[in-house]
Amino acid sequence: MGGVGRRCFLLEGGSEFAGAMAEADLAAVRLAGGRSAPVAIIPAAAVPAKDHANAGGNGVRWFRSLGHPSVRSLDLVDRASAEDPRISSDLERSRLIFMLGGSPRYLAETLKGTRAWKAVLRAHRQGAVVGGSSAGAMVLCDRFFDRASQRVLPGLGLLPGCCVLPHHDTFGKKWAPALRRLLPGASLVGIDEETGLLNDGPAGEWTVYGDGAVTLYTAGSLTRYRHGQSMVLPIKAG
Repeated sequence: MGGVGRRCFLLEGGSEFAGAMAEADLAAVRLAGGRSAPVAIIPAAAVPAKDHANAGGNGVRWFRSLGHPSVRSLDLVDRASAEDPRISSDLERSRLIFMLGGSPRYLAETLKGTRAWKAVLRAHRQGAVVGGSSAGAMVLCDRFFDRASQRVLPGLGLLPGCCVLPHHDTFGKKWAPALRRLLPGASLVGIDEETGLLNDGPAGEWTVYGDGAVTLYTAGSLTRYRHGQSMVLPIKAG
């Protein structure tokens, strides 16, 4: 179990409800406390595409298919709902909080500084696993690349010094040259689709799960890690 003081994250590169992601999600559930641990899904990133209800439902069905009945997709879709005390209470009680893909800018702007985000932080301090796929993983960093505006924008800051490039095996890798110029001191973390990264090692090392690879860009070098391999993710002190 994560436990108080252990800050656990699950980062996924996209296609999060495909079969290859079962091992990563089950490992996160174990860290969160097992089958009885409440899971909260945040579908807000899918609101601009008007797909949040469908995406949230897919998430609920996926975790239930893994034998995890205690899962809910929260009606957290805008700044107003992010200030709803009932939603905040649900988040604070959750042991795994998972943010879906879509628009990282909308997700970050919806959550930043709200009652809901403060509840996520409180849950995380108490040992909840916080994670996301694609946009949901991107906003956990202090900066993310907004494809629509071609700009680097502020994220939610739980992983300072890092920048996640999801869908790395399809289009995410195309962002790397520009981001190496725009964020010269950052560690770029390229995560393929159907691939996850979880800091479940005994000393906080990150383990790669799934069908693809994780590519770490640091200080002019590039290292690729595959399923079952461990890596150290350079995170600056906050």
